[in-house]
Amino acid sequence: MTEEPKITEEIIEAHGIKPDEYQNILRILNREPNFTELGIFSAMWNEHCSYKSSKKWLRTLPTEGPQVICGPGENAGIVDIGDGQAIVFKMESHNHPSYIEPYQGAATGVGGILRDVFTMGARPIAAMNSLSFGEVEHPKTKRLVHGVVEGIGGYGNCFGVPTVGGEVRFHPAYNGNCLVNAFAAGLIDTDKIFYSAASGIGMPVVYLGAKTGRDGVGGATMASAEFDDTIEEKRPTVQVGDPFTEKRLMEATLELMQTGAVISIQDMGAAGLTCSAVEMGDKGELGIKLNLDDVPQREENMTAYEMMLSESQERMLMVLNPEKEADARAVFDKWDLDFAIVGETIPEDRFLIMHGGECRADLPLRALSGNAPEYDRPWEETPPAAALEDVPSIDPIDGLRALIASPNYAAKQWVYEQYDHMVMADTVRRPGLGAGIVRVHGTDKAIAFTSDVTPRYVKANPVEGGRQAVAEAYRNLTAVGATPLATTDNLNFGNPEKPEIMGQFVGALKGIGEAVAFLDMPIVSGNVSLYNETDGKGILPTPTIGAVGLLKNLDNDLIGGEVREGHVALVVGTTAGHLGQSALLYEVFNREDGDAPHVDLAAEKKNGDFIRANREMIKACTDLSDGGLALAAFEMAEAAGVGVNLDSDDTATLFGEDQARYLIACNFDQAEALMIEAGKAGVHMEAVGKFTGDTVKYGGSEAPLADLAETFRTSFAEKAT
Repeated sequence: MTEEPKITEEIIEAHGIKPDEYQNILRILNREPNFTELGIFSAMWNEHCSYKSSKKWLRTLPTEGPQVICGPGENAGIVDIGDGQAIVFKMESHNHPSYIEPYQGAATGVGGILRDVFTMGARPIAAMNSLSFGEVEHPKTKRLVHGVVEGIGGYGNCFGVPTVGGEVRFHPAYNGNCLVNAFAAGLIDTDKIFYSAASGIGMPVVYLGAKTGRDGVGGATMASAEFDDTIEEKRPTVQVGDPFTEKRLMEATLELMQTGAVISIQDMGAAGLTCSAVEMGDKGELGIKLNLDDVPQREENMTAYEMMLSESQERMLMVLNPEKEADARAVFDKWDLDFAIVGETIPEDRFLIMHGGECRADLPLRALSGNAPEYDRPWEETPPAAALEDVPSIDPIDGLRALIASPNYAAKQWVYEQYDHMVMADTVRRPGLGAGIVRVHGTDKAIAFTSDVTPRYVKANPVEGGRQAVAEAYRNLTAVGATPLATTDNLNFGNPEKPEIMGQFVGALKGIGEAVAFLDMPIVSGNVSLYNETDGKGILPTPTIGAVGLLKNLDNDLIGGEVREGHVALVVGTTAGHLGQSALLYEVFNREDGDAPHVDLAAEKKNGDFIRANREMIKACTDLSDGGLALAAFEMAEAAGVGVNLDSDDTATLFGEDQARYLIACNFDQAEALMIEAGKAGVHMEAVGKFTGDTVKYGGSEAPLADLAETFRTSFAEKAT
């Protein structure tokens, strides 16, 4: 056997273990750990796996409701959609790997989130992503954009899951640390759900899937650290994915689940064998003994340390019903995948690792998981934003042109056309038109999906920004006629050891918690990604909200039409003209000042309920968010090829980003009926213009729709790729 290095202060520091944490390890073991044991502690106690800086605040989030079957703590959350069916979904980050190696980083992010879904017994039916890049002029940005988008498309398309939505943004704060947040959802029968808690003593622990290599060793620890000028040295910590193997693994796993062989099952994600085995044992209050000699390996002379910390992809760990071993093995032989008994459950609170006839690790299992460090980090409340100084009035068409020429607001077809959104043939609405919609196969039901956050709001006012991310997700689902069900959060922040960054985190969670509670969209799964910094410069706080909604009957519930010649344009909700932190302010005036818009949750709920209650009279609908009425009206007009004429040319009225608002289009007689219903419901609604002709006219300023559409359709590819 290879001689293990002696533990030194340098080795401890390289593993991301702080001096006080190492002293805690010494107290737990009553001895020095060996190198493999130190690696296991490093993997389980890093921020990525233990949530040690965020646990306290995550516990404050609402996670329950009559629709929730499984909340946070499992591979993914599960929400009931009726008729004995449920949706399994989660969003996770792959930020650090994607910045180091964009194609494989993004690809394996997709692979990991898909495994989280099918590990529970669900067949994936939809994927989304939320991507944040640095300024387009930065020398790394275009390479990152190409690599990440191609990685997402390459993996998702080969695997065979439709990518139905998402978002892409650019800001200098992401120059040194892009964000890649991957979402997946699957369909499951409520009586066929599989969980990860091990049960039964002496049960075989089985390794499933692809062989173990050296790729990704130390990946979870790397994901819990800031970047600096040694970034190229971290490239070996990025995993390599194989979507065709993952497709076979999914089919084998779902087939295996029909045999009755599965007692519990866990994806091998961050920290690989270590994390999956420890989590299964901890949840089942059992110990685990592994014999690494039996682990399928694709490289020679791998050490215990390497095998325990490898993040090779397309692997699972299972506790097996021993009576069904032959049936289970036959399934994996059929799919040409490895099936190996590599250990057993034991009654003692131990995590025992055997290799080459020697004990390479002997650790108390609970101390690795449930007793990991938990910090109450000092935090500072974000100071109130200064009052917004005067914003000059501008020609509204000039303002619109500036927005649609920006990669932030230009059409993203260059991105989503690289994703297969029609595979499985149940996609109802293509990307780029608001929330994505996928039919529940063989039924009249459909599920709507959206991903939302406005980071500049969160930086200015974390509480309002957190509320707004949830509220915008709520509106995007409502705008297609869906009833919002639940959310998953992907909380991307800088270094939590800085009180001002921790204050952003605390404030954002307060806002998110208030909004999901009021709007009945509990958080059922999620991910925290901290230390998103390079050379001490942090990203914008980016708590991405992924949300799902239900259309019980597509024919009756869907608001999916386009505007037509002569349609009336109506705004639901009150317009005050809030320009603080607005898209106009940033894109036209290069300013990021003022406060985030206030989010009135009661108004959000009332206006959303009104939209859904009157959907049969609404032909087309979108929420008003970035760019306000001006951008929303243009996008609706451009999608349908019909001009739009708005009555106002006032800058604040057109570009203000007041919340709880929708733009709807309908015929004149329906507009009158809607006005009456709005009055009854106490909802503010006003006519703001009409869709007509072939020009975009805001007050006295106009331009041909075709010219603006050309700018809108070409700017992203020209500037960002």
